[in-house]
Amino acid sequence: MAASPGPAGGAAAGAVHGSGPFGLAFDSGLEIKTRSVEQTLLPLVSQITTLINHKDNTKKSDKTLQAIQRVGQAVNLAVGRFVKVGEAIANENWDLKEEINIACIEAKQAGETIAALTDMSSLNRPESDDQITIFTDKTGVIKAARLLLSSVTKVLLLADRVVIKQIIRSRNKVLATMERLEKVNSFQEFVQIFSQFGNEMVEFAHLTGDRQNDLKDEKKKAKMAAARAVLEKCTMMLLTASKTCLRHPNCESAHKNKEGVFDRMKVALDKVIEIVTECKPNGETDISSISIFTGIKEFKMNIESLRENLYFQSKETLSAMLDALLERTEDFTDCAYTSHEHRERILELSAQARMELQQLISVWIEAQSKKTKSIDEELELAILKISHSLNELKKETCRLLRHVSGTEPLEITCIHAEETFQVTGQQIISAAETLTLHPSSKIAKENLDVFCEAWESQISDMLTLLREINDVFEGRRGEKYGYLSLPKPMEQAKIAKLGLKLGLLTSDANCEIEKWEDQENEIVRYGRNMSSMAYSLYLFTRGEGPIKTSQDLIHQLEVFAEEGLKLASSVQAFSKQLKDDDKLMLLLEINKLVPLCHQLQAVTKTPLQNQVFLKVDKSITKTRCIMATLVQLLSLCYKLLKKLQMENNRRVSVTNKDSVDGKT
Repeated sequence: MAASPGPAGGAAAGAVHGSGPFGLAFDSGLEIKTRSVEQTLLPLVSQITTLINHKDNTKKSDKTLQAIQRVGQAVNLAVGRFVKVGEAIANENWDLKEEINIACIEAKQAGETIAALTDMSSLNRPESDDQITIFTDKTGVIKAARLLLSSVTKVLLLADRVVIKQIIRSRNKVLATMERLEKVNSFQEFVQIFSQFGNEMVEFAHLTGDRQNDLKDEKKKAKMAAARAVLEKCTMMLLTASKTCLRHPNCESAHKNKEGVFDRMKVALDKVIEIVTECKPNGETDISSISIFTGIKEFKMNIESLRENLYFQSKETLSAMLDALLERTEDFTDCAYTSHEHRERILELSAQARMELQQLISVWIEAQSKKTKSIDEELELAILKISHSLNELKKETCRLLRHVSGTEPLEITCIHAEETFQVTGQQIISAAETLTLHPSSKIAKENLDVFCEAWESQISDMLTLLREINDVFEGRRGEKYGYLSLPKPMEQAKIAKLGLKLGLLTSDANCEIEKWEDQENEIVRYGRNMSSMAYSLYLFTRGEGPIKTSQDLIHQLEVFAEEGLKLASSVQAFSKQLKDDDKLMLLLEINKLVPLCHQLQAVTKTPLQNQVFLKVDKSITKTRCIMATLVQLLSLCYKLLKKLQMENNRRVSVTNKDSVDGKT
């Protein structure tokens, strides 16, 4: 058992269910939400099934007896290891300690019982006739097996609650730091708090990413992916929007822009917690939306089933299904972009579908009372007429992407994309208004660029989404489009996780660069170039941006390493102006940067040999180390520059004073 099993999926009955010859149903009665819990249970279920399903021959060979004993001992040993981990989790989580310990005790007792019942060491001796074994007490084995599976499942699900608590704690930390960021008034304070916020976001991203990958429910996975995408993309927006507000504190559009980012992130944080806790705020219930495409498909299946069984459906069920389906057409009839003619046609077809359903129900009721050939023909005609009307309705209405997505997870992704376009569009307008009011502001321009990049990124995501929807209709549901230069989709999540910290480090570097008054300083120039290239690498980890192939990546890394060495040379030249202690401090940082740049160059020169992921992994890791060193170096250089300027000003002041005194 993993100390922190991630997501658990809805199949205690799937992972823990299997009937043996004695009517044993391995059903713990507990719903499993995540794959990790299920996967932990499977080996145990397999071993117990082996014991229960052994052939109960009258003649028991030594080989059979030894095999049964080995399985029983293996189960007991596995339970012993499991219990130790469970007890360790209990000791770290006092609120769950009693529940976990009780379940551990039950598991231990059940494991020992199974070991005793499968102990065949003395079975062939005459004096062992009264020994109770798996052969003489089948009921006891089944009872112990049920208790074992039930108690182990309880421990796993309690441990899963620990993971959920970790996510909630992480979210609360992020939210508290966000509230501090909203209220900050000085740039220096903002830089400090944003650095903390970045680290907390990385932790939250890791926890929620693991949870997302572990969830069994595909709809929940899609919702989690949408919420995490909002948080990741909004982090950069939050940085530039906040900086713009600090630079232009009296600008209303800048504040509107910033508030939009904060509000969207808070909603996304709440959504993540809803998914992991399965709780809706204010007692809301989770009403699953259904696309018109899916609704029509299901409705037609139900009316067509009347051909085989007149009593399988009820008229109330069909009426309710049609009402729910036609309610969704309001997405089009209420839309400002739907033409008058289009709206009227949808309303006409909706009314026609209602009328034809009533005709179908009338013929259906008559068919139930008397079975004749003419009634069968009338029923068939009624089914065909309403099917035709619904097909026509589908052609008029299925023009919003979410209504033709084909699966519920893709529908969720479509809705997320639609919301993102709507929100980002408004934020681009407010960012543009700020730049219009302050046309010479570099930070206002940078902010607008970030929102425009987010728009372009969303278009890229939409193209991927369209391909996935097309795959569904062409029967290629399992395929995923990912990085053009990475060989296996399974590697994408790992690469994306590596890149997240890199993206945040570019934000930290930009914050340090922003402090410098002389933006043309060589150190600043090289630092800015490195930050820009690192951001491109971050976009690559998301399957976005200008880097499309492995060769593009290698070239970018080579240039990045060269810029790092140029920066080191500039810093070394600057160090010559400093006193010995300050110079030593700076040289220590340079001595960290130079080897890292050389190591990155070495990685880029290593032959690929079909090890693309390994090379990308090493490259991004080295780049992250270089960026972390860059942030420290920029901060230190800035402080030492300010110190040098103060000393020079003091020296000039003293010289001027001495000159005045001499003249006097």
